[in-house]
Amino acid sequence: MLNSMTGFASAKGAHGAHEWTWELRSVNGKGLDLRLRLPDWIEGLEPALRARLQQALARGNVNLNLRVQSSDQGGRLALNGAQLDDILAALAEVETRALERGVTLAPSRPADLLTIRGVLETATADSDTAPLRAAILADFEPLLAQFLAMRQSEGTALAAVLNAQIDRIAALTDAAAEVAESRRADMTATLQKQLARVMDNAESADPARISQELALIAVKSDVTEEIDRLRAHVAAARALLSEAEPTGRKLDFLAQEFNREANTLCSKAQYAELTSVGLDLKAVIDQMREQVQNVE
Repeated sequence: MLNSMTGFASAKGAHGAHEWTWELRSVNGKGLDLRLRLPDWIEGLEPALRARLQQALARGNVNLNLRVQSSDQGGRLALNGAQLDDILAALAEVETRALERGVTLAPSRPADLLTIRGVLETATADSDTAPLRAAILADFEPLLAQFLAMRQSEGTALAAVLNAQIDRIAALTDAAAEVAESRRADMTATLQKQLARVMDNAESADPARISQELALIAVKSDVTEEIDRLRAHVAAARALLSEAEPTGRKLDFLAQEFNREANTLCSKAQYAELTSVGLDLKAVIDQMREQVQNVE
């Protein structure tokens, strides 16, 4: 069963005097890139959430945001270091680009930065955050389940598209095999005419050498191996689509192999109808490669 790398989930939770909001989203990525924005004052929260995400996901650029607020009047304000770092990095880039264009900006004031949403958060006055951490971690599970369900739903749709494309590739491969067989007589007649013309105009030519050259031409125009490999790739792709484990990387590699065989088929065609089939193959394979980029 395929999973997409695209997903989104949001939720709200509460424990005692604390309320929080979740937002979990992901897009395509070559590997697993986790970016977490969490309250720094809740000890042990980030490693626990990071470990859970690493356990549940294999690939994708994943962003997890958690904002915690307290209605406790005895609470205190705490600085969200991760949020501040992102803001400072953005400011530095803005200033650098401004200098490159000769634009002078007014200096940023700390008070202005503190008014940006998320930089200051309300923290608990109680130094023991273990109960709150436990409640938040428990509340994360349904959020993650919702997120995974969306990725699975997207993956089911992807599987249907990919199966249809693989069926099309299989049909075009069979068509290429039929065209290659039908052109065999034409290729043989052409080679015989070329041989007769060469022999008539080259009295001193070595017949063995000529035979070798013609045999080489015949080998270079034979697409049997390409068709066999395309059929093997079709079988491998169908097997990968039925696996339970993440197969996005393998499918991406297989799509490249499909494309290589289609290119070779076109270069060997020497026959308009076979070239047309090869170009249709390349078009479907390119569409398949685009879809594969979304697979976990």
